[in-house]
Amino acid sequence: MRTELITLPTGSTPLDGAFYLPDDRPPVGSVLLFHGNRMSFLWGAPRFLPPVLTALGYACLAFNRRGHDIMSIRDSRQAEGAAWQMTHEAIEDNRIAARWLEARGLPDPVVIGHSNGGMLAVRHVADHPRTPGLVLLSAQCGGRAMVRHAASAGALDGMDLDAVAAAARAKVEAGRGRDLMFLPGWWYASSAESFLDRMDNLPDTLELAPRVACPSLYLRGDSEPADLYPAEAFATRSAGPCEVSIVDRCDHFYRGREAEVAARVAAWFQRTFAAARQET
Repeated sequence: MRTELITLPTGSTPLDGAFYLPDDRPPVGSVLLFHGNRMSFLWGAPRFLPPVLTALGYACLAFNRRGHDIMSIRDSRQAEGAAWQMTHEAIEDNRIAARWLEARGLPDPVVIGHSNGGMLAVRHVADHPRTPGLVLLSAQCGGRAMVRHAASAGALDGMDLDAVAAAARAKVEAGRGRDLMFLPGWWYASSAESFLDRMDNLPDTLELAPRVACPSLYLRGDSEPADLYPAEAFATRSAGPCEVSIVDRCDHFYRGREAEVAARVAAWFQRTFAAARQET
């Protein structure tokens, strides 16, 4: 495959990414890849899927949202990253990436999202009904219940969620919403306003499911709880056909199972879009 490093302007922090093209033919379509929470386009599915998808003829755009990694710098000492992520920015970042593909002559991409990126992928597809397909890789449940589910599963390392939320609200009310809170088990650091945003403003995967009419694949590792990653419930509620795939011996990050996950995604692409091409 051919690889081009790209930068997408946002009006504030730009988005870095990689654009992958088949090296032996024009693209038959395109794919947007949304990374997981505190991750980036350099790791996980946005890294191991493009070689498989470009071999099938698809151009792939993997990119950082403004909420990538935990904290980083770019060309100054001004910090950026997921410690300050906001849901409205993440939704807009995904739209910016889709518009970039459209400007390259590749409209209506298939959307693939892992974890937090999967939750955001459901919102993106609900807002873009011409999307031809959706792949959810351990997509979070989202909504106002997500943080409480995660805390119950140990994500706050035993800290009391209500006490953490009250401390965050006090900082925001004092005009210190961008101050960092150090939260062992909760991705280590988060600004007060970002933590509250995750409690109050996340898209709800199951509530949005009836607005997803395209074919979808919802894949989950067998060690992942179904309340946080609700594949079966999404398949029941989705307006379009949804295939559920549970990968054995597999955790949330697919460690050691990347090849199996990639093979299942590729097989779904071949089944779904070969049939679509025959119909046309």
